[in-house]
Amino acid sequence: MKKLLSLEEASLFASRLIQKKVTISNINYLIQYGRIDKVDTPKGPAVAQQQLVAYYQSYNQTREARWKKKLGEDINWALSFDNYSEAQTTKHVHRLHPYKGKYIPQLVEYFLDDHLDSFKRKRFFRPGDIVLDPFCGSGTTLVEANEQGMHAVGIDISLFNAQIANCKTDSYDIAVLKTYIRNITEQLEKFDQQLNIKLFEKELLDRLAAFNNKFFPSPEFKKKIYSRQVDEKQYGLQKEKEFLPEFQALAKRHKVKLSVSGKNFLDKWYMNSVRKEISFVNNLLEKVDNIQMKHMLQIILSRTIRSCRATTHSDLATLIQPVYAPYYCTKHKKICKPIFSILKWWKTYSTDTVKRLQEFAALRTPTLQHCFTGNSATLDIPQEIKKFSPALASVYRAQKIRGIFCSPPYIGLIDYHEQHAYAYETFHLPRKDEEEIGSMKKGNSKAAIQKYIQDIARVLKHCKKYLAPGYDVFLVANDKYNIYPQIAEQAGMRIVETFRRPVLNRTEKDKGVYSETIFRLREKSHA
Repeated sequence: MKKLLSLEEASLFASRLIQKKVTISNINYLIQYGRIDKVDTPKGPAVAQQQLVAYYQSYNQTREARWKKKLGEDINWALSFDNYSEAQTTKHVHRLHPYKGKYIPQLVEYFLDDHLDSFKRKRFFRPGDIVLDPFCGSGTTLVEANEQGMHAVGIDISLFNAQIANCKTDSYDIAVLKTYIRNITEQLEKFDQQLNIKLFEKELLDRLAAFNNKFFPSPEFKKKIYSRQVDEKQYGLQKEKEFLPEFQALAKRHKVKLSVSGKNFLDKWYMNSVRKEISFVNNLLEKVDNIQMKHMLQIILSRTIRSCRATTHSDLATLIQPVYAPYYCTKHKKICKPIFSILKWWKTYSTDTVKRLQEFAALRTPTLQHCFTGNSATLDIPQEIKKFSPALASVYRAQKIRGIFCSPPYIGLIDYHEQHAYAYETFHLPRKDEEEIGSMKKGNSKAAIQKYIQDIARVLKHCKKYLAPGYDVFLVANDKYNIYPQIAEQAGMRIVETFRRPVLNRTEKDKGVYSETIFRLREKSHA
C-alpha cells in the first residue's frame, strides 16, 4: 500500500526532501491543481508519499538542467536563491508596496555582507560604509544596507519611488500609526454604509459560489484542465456569458453604477464605488499634519488602490482592458468578480504594514538611509546629504561613498512613473516622465539604445566624483544588447568581474527563463 501522510506530515516530509520550507498551503496547491491526489481518511485528508516524491524529483531534477540548457552552463545556480521562499524574498518592509523591476534583497545582501565563497572571493563593503544607489527604485539597497550596518544614499527621478523607499527605511511610532489607521478605518466603514455596496456584494458572492460549485467544482475541474480533458478558454467564456445576465439584473436591482465616465487613469480602471472610497480616504489623509505618518498612510492607500483596479486577477501586473463584470479567471479557474470596495484591502494592508514595520524595527541598525528625488546625473549629493543629516554629512566628509550597488532601468521595458499612475493622480504628485532613462515609451531602437548608453554613463561619471578611492560599482542588468562595456568605457571605468545568475524569484506574471549579470566596475587605473 502507498504510505499516506496527513497534510501537516506531507509539508514536513516535502520540506526535508527538497531542503526548502513547504507549507500546508503548498500541499493544498498541489492538490487543487491536480499535481497530486487527495485521499480522504477517517483522520482527515491525506496524500500519498510516493506521489510527493515523484512530483518533487521530476520538478527539481529538470529545473536547473532546463535553465542551464537555455541560458548556458556559465550561470551560477547558487545566485538563483532557489532555496528561498517568496515570503523570504519579500521579507518585512520589502513588500510594503509593489514595484516592477526590483531585485530580491538576498542579491544585495550577498554582495554587501562579509561572507566569502568560491564565487565571491573578496569582501567589498564593511559596516559604517556609505553605499550609493543612483537608480533607487523602491529602496531595496537602502533597506539591506541598514541591515548590514551601513549608511546608504539613493536617488530616483520618480517622487513616488523615493517616497516608497523612504517609508521603508524610516522609524515609526507604531502606536501613533495604529491610531491613525483605526480612525480612518472607522470613518471608511461609516462611509461605506451609505454606498449600498455591502448587500449587493454579499448577494453577488452567494450567486457566484453556487454557480462555481456547479460548473467549476474543485479540484475536479482543475484536474480536467491539467489533463487537457476540457478546453479551458472556450468553456470559461461560455460560462462567463451565462452568468452575465444574472449579474446585470442584480446590479440593476441594487442600483449599483458600475463604471465611471472620464479619461484619466482612475476613472478608467476603477468602479464607481471604489472611486468614491478612494476620494474619501484621500481627503482624510490630506488633513494629517504629521508628514511622516501621512506618507506611510499614502503608501497603504496606494497599495490598496493598486489591488482594487477593475481588471482580472491574472492581468493585475500588466493592465490590458478594464473589467466591469464577473469574468472567467484563468488564475483561480472559476468565475471571479471585479472589486467594488476598498475596505477589505485597506484593512488587510494596514495590518500587514504594521506587522512588516515591526519586523524590520527588530532588525534595523542605527545607521542612516535616504532616497533623494532628482536627476542622478546632476544632483549635488554632498549638499543633499548635508540638508538631510549633518551626522551623515560628517561621515561622508571623513570617508566619502564606498561604492555603488544598483540596477539601472532596463531599455524599453517599464514606464517608471506610469506604473504608479493611480498614486500620482490620487495624491496630485508632479511627474517627470521625460527624464526617465530607458522608459518603455522611448523604445529600444538603435537611437534609443545609444541614448541609454550615454545617459547611464553620464550618471556613473557624475556619481564617481563622490566615491572613495578604490571604489567598487555593481550594476545588475540583463545586457542583451552587450552595451555595458561601452557604458563602462564612457564613464571612465572598466568591468573587472561579472557574476551571472538565473532569475527565478519573479513576483510578476512573467515567469519565463531569464538571466541577469552583475557587473563589477572599477576606475580604469585600478585592478
